[in-house]
Amino acid sequence: MTDTRPVRVRFAPSPTGPLHIGGVRTALFNWLFARHHNGKFILRLEDTDQKRSVPGSAEHIMQALRWFGLDFDEGPDIGGPYGPYVQSERLEHYQQWANWLVEQGKAYPCYCSSERLKQVNEEKEKRGEQKGYDRHCRNLTAEERAAKEAEGIQPVIRFKMPLEGETVVNDLIRGHVTFENALQQDAVLLKSDGFPTYALAHIVDDHMMEISHVMRSNEWLPSLPLHWLLWDAIGWERPAYAHLPVLLNPNGKGKLSKRHSGFTQDGKQVLVLAQEFIDAGYLPEAVVNFLTNIGWSMGDDSEYFPTAESIKRFDLSRVNPADSVFPIEKLDWLNGMWIRDLPVEDLARRLRPVLENAGFEVNMDVLLKVTPLVQTRIKTLNDVVDMAGFFFREEFIPPQSADELIQKKMDSESTLNALEHAHDHLKVQTIWTHDALEAAMRALAEELGLKAGQLFGLLRSAVTGQLVSPPLFETMEIVGQDEVLRRIRLATNLMSAVAE
Repeated sequence: MTDTRPVRVRFAPSPTGPLHIGGVRTALFNWLFARHHNGKFILRLEDTDQKRSVPGSAEHIMQALRWFGLDFDEGPDIGGPYGPYVQSERLEHYQQWANWLVEQGKAYPCYCSSERLKQVNEEKEKRGEQKGYDRHCRNLTAEERAAKEAEGIQPVIRFKMPLEGETVVNDLIRGHVTFENALQQDAVLLKSDGFPTYALAHIVDDHMMEISHVMRSNEWLPSLPLHWLLWDAIGWERPAYAHLPVLLNPNGKGKLSKRHSGFTQDGKQVLVLAQEFIDAGYLPEAVVNFLTNIGWSMGDDSEYFPTAESIKRFDLSRVNPADSVFPIEKLDWLNGMWIRDLPVEDLARRLRPVLENAGFEVNMDVLLKVTPLVQTRIKTLNDVVDMAGFFFREEFIPPQSADELIQKKMDSESTLNALEHAHDHLKVQTIWTHDALEAAMRALAEELGLKAGQLFGLLRSAVTGQLVSPPLFETMEIVGQDEVLRRIRLATNLMSAVAE
């Protein structure tokens, strides 16, 4: 990086609804860049489109960023030396500079109605021409403008784009990119209601907040010549620009869009919104690791690494300019890796709210014993509910039919016999540890002429009420001798009724 300015980057979402995971990835790359260079990461809310703003959205964005560990140094709720950090609270700055551009002959008021603009586009379409404003008001005389004002028409303010030549911009990821000026539009800078468009607002704010680098989605690249020339028109030093690749759907067809939220692909739900990843039981560290891998690499084959390592090695030179497929299946693997590496106490702390939200009353002493049993078996935190929720049920739910108990190549008679013998052996068991229990039941299986898997599967169903559970004998150790015997009696009663 040759820029000598202190690094100050910003994530500037519009509070128009739930935060998209692509927005999280954009925020993440900005945050990594700031942390790598000991700079500042700023959150700014761009709420100038008042019609689309959604109540509560700003709070959700801030909560989500913090959940992912993307702490911001300045922002709407914590303030900072360059505030306010909400654009609707900064309108006088945009109006001041829009009027200044008009005074300098670099912008002009446009009085065209929406009906006229629609008609112009329809006529251009018929002629096979590019749609867009025809610059009708660009060269109005002072008298013509005065007449429009006298009619009470509130104009918008448009920027005067060059009509000829080329604008060459520089992108830190793509290098020099050339645009023909004749294909550009005289974009609106200030709307008739006094609110700015993104083009003007972000430039004024980036200047006033001393932003050194603008890293945003490459969807903004076609707008860069307008922004580039606006910086020149006002005479301010431009920040460096870097346009990041967008996230594509898992099938590689089209941008990962909010409209795909809730859909399934190959039997798996497509997650799009930040909250969906939180609700699905993923760890923030795993999602951050996952997003860091999309469109950027450590420079080697590393895929599983701590955030501190990616901060240390983050460099824009390793950002792939091509749009990136969203390999959601890789997240399950990464999440499982992160879960396995968590200290037991930390994982138990994270599992507790998941179980409580599922309606269980959690005993932490029991959970601390259960956690090591599930740690290598779950891919998301939510998996603990089906895997080990039975430990925390107020009332045990025993098997409801003989089919849940009878194992392969066994019948009702052999199943009942095995249950009765298991009960008798376990009743006199004096050492209630998983090793001692496993040894006793292996010996019993041999005595009964059964395979160990047959007896163990029968006991699993009888003791847990489900076909899949944490390791059987560790489970029996936690459940306790009296309760295990009671549950086996319930299963024996069920099989006795069948035998009759």
